[in-house]
Amino acid sequence: MSDMPPADPVPTREQRVLRAFVEMADTLVDDYDVVELLHNLAEHCVELLGATAAGLMLADLRGGLQVVASSDESTRLLELFQLQTDQGPCLDAYRTGDVVVVRDLNAVVGQWPAFATEAIAEGFHSVQAVPLRLRRQVIGALNLFGHDDGPVNPENLDIARALADTATIGILQERTIRHGEVVTEQLQHALTSRIAIEQAKGVLSQAGSIPMDEAFNRMRRYARSHGQRLSTIAENIARNVLDPADVLAYPLTPPTPSA
Repeated sequence: MSDMPPADPVPTREQRVLRAFVEMADTLVDDYDVVELLHNLAEHCVELLGATAAGLMLADLRGGLQVVASSDESTRLLELFQLQTDQGPCLDAYRTGDVVVVRDLNAVVGQWPAFATEAIAEGFHSVQAVPLRLRRQVIGALNLFGHDDGPVNPENLDIARALADTATIGILQERTIRHGEVVTEQLQHALTSRIAIEQAKGVLSQAGSIPMDEAFNRMRRYARSHGQRLSTIAENIARNVLDPADVLAYPLTPPTPSA
């Protein structure tokens, strides 16, 4: 009798779909790579949902679309072709925020002449485009291509939309965190600058035997006249890079023009 442990059972399709959702949801709690996430999404749509091929476009911070993932190289080139010709279902889904369903590409040659002709030449018969959307914010689109066996069925299309929605939430969360880090850095810089300003005010007040308000006003006047940031002047004073006497010697108000 063999002592080998029994082989793990092959996961059912339902289990694999569930794992795909878990994988997408992991972006909400773990560090991750956006490109890898979207490549996995494209692969899930082909392996689990009946799409022949899949491609993904993502908007950059300036709103321009970029091809970031595809299930194969030919699909990546077809996605790039959409961008080059500025036509196709992915662009329409991104611009409108609505799902685009084309059951027969021959019927839309007039709508997207270059794209439809190229897609048909690649052997595709149908295409569905799902926006990567959270409420009114659209950050990209997912393209699902089909051969002669037709488009992804409605149930699987719903799953694709749900996977895309989950990925979208993860991507937007990362962007928010990054933006938050920038805001935090800006806030920290402001706090640090404020400390330097208070120190410089004290130095000027003592050096010139003047009130703190006047020291602050003289420092502001000096900074503006020299086209520099107040925080830079303050830091230079506090670090003894700038002689307080130079700032104190500068007139508090501009000289009155002679008649």
